[in-house]
Amino acid sequence: MKSNLTCTKKRIIIGISGGSGAGKTTLLRRLGEVLHQQKPSIFSMDNYYNTIDNQQKDTRGVINFDLPTALNEQQLTTDLIALSNGIPIEVKEYFFNSSPAKNVLLTIQPSRILIVEGLFLYHYVGVRNLLDYTIFVDVEPNVQLDRRIYRDQETRGYRRSDIIYQWENHAVPCFNEFILPYKKEASFIYRNNHHADEDFRKLLLSLQSRFPTLILND
Repeated sequence: MKSNLTCTKKRIIIGISGGSGAGKTTLLRRLGEVLHQQKPSIFSMDNYYNTIDNQQKDTRGVINFDLPTALNEQQLTTDLIALSNGIPIEVKEYFFNSSPAKNVLLTIQPSRILIVEGLFLYHYVGVRNLLDYTIFVDVEPNVQLDRRIYRDQETRGYRRSDIIYQWENHAVPCFNEFILPYKKEASFIYRNNHHADEDFRKLLLSLQSRFPTLILND
């Protein structure tokens, strides 16, 4: 879907993507810490999930939250373009299984540095075209699954059998179709395993080389 807005004022926009449980949010926080002097704007695509009644279901009647259609792509793209143009935006912070009426309204202020994080960062053309630098968070599938099991049991109250079903029938097929093909296009592939600290240092060097005006506090 196309937005009516276009990006007219260029900022440094850094995108972080990867599969479910890859560690995108952790890397986002770590990167935000080393860029804190420049007060980067943080844009989470998770805040744009459609309501339950607007989600697609599989043949068993189970909602598939891992499809690109699970998010409001049009509103997401419109808001991101506005922020890119220096316009503050308001968005309701998303919490799984929470009523939209209870979600906190966030105001995101524009900054010279904008970090965007989400599953479909590359798949949404309107988002991908805005990005100056992209990071693909890569980790072993078994680690991703373990993290998803822990998250969904602890914070969402899912049974283990339901989590495994969604992983095998939703998360993995959607990752292979909508996320993994873009890995080769990333500016930097961040290995979120025992190489994480080494790759984080390499990432900072890469960013500093690409954007000499960045102030990094490692």
